[in-house]
Amino acid sequence: MRPADFSATQAATSLTQFRSASPLVHCLTNDVVQSFTANVLLALNASPAMVVDPEEAVQFSAMADALLVNVGTLDRARADTIRAALSRAHHMGTPWVLDPVAVGALTFRTEFCRELLIWKPAAIRGNGSEIMALAGLNAQGRGVDSADDSLAALPAARELARQVGTIVAVTGAVDYVTDGERDIAVSGGDRIMTRVVGTGCALSAVVAGFCSLAGERLSHVAAACYVMALAGQQAARLAQGPGSFIPHFLDELYTLSAEEPA
Repeated sequence: MRPADFSATQAATSLTQFRSASPLVHCLTNDVVQSFTANVLLALNASPAMVVDPEEAVQFSAMADALLVNVGTLDRARADTIRAALSRAHHMGTPWVLDPVAVGALTFRTEFCRELLIWKPAAIRGNGSEIMALAGLNAQGRGVDSADDSLAALPAARELARQVGTIVAVTGAVDYVTDGERDIAVSGGDRIMTRVVGTGCALSAVVAGFCSLAGERLSHVAAACYVMALAGQQAARLAQGPGSFIPHFLDELYTLSAEEPA
């Protein structure tokens, strides 16, 4: 069955709700992308926080509207912080998103991310290789780079969504969002986004914020992908390279019409 295309009208509805809610997103994310992730969330009228002290992270996970776990710069001390924060978030019913950076390529993070699934993420966002590896399938990846096409990874995304009871977004040239039964395709973006550190990680933070919204989560996650892809596509038309892309991208997110993205 062909995935349904996501419409601008659907994205506009979720974006309007997101801007109004201004969700507080607690980002346990990697050290490389913290500033960029915070700026992306701020541009969309969300409130970012990067609370990493173990005791404070546990407290803050109960205060936040959503939690992001990104394992890009994982170490054992941070793993303990993540476990504690997720235990509290799960107890409080705070939705959280897993970004399984480089899972499949490295053993510690692969085993750790599979362990985290017991806390039932609201969504998982990764590239084709990461999603396939997390689902337990052979995948071809090199660090954070994926050698597996997002469409080729869609069956693994469906299976992972069914196993965990979550929404899975597998991103690439086309993003596919699935709950295991229904699939949504989100087109857009630009290849230059793969030449800027943090666009995927920032997307996962945006997905976390959209997961905090009331209503159909599958549609909200697809809207997060749509908004980021559209802003990237528009920014790429104005940019001369990766350096000028970043400010244009943030501006496009900030000025994107909540009435009707197009």
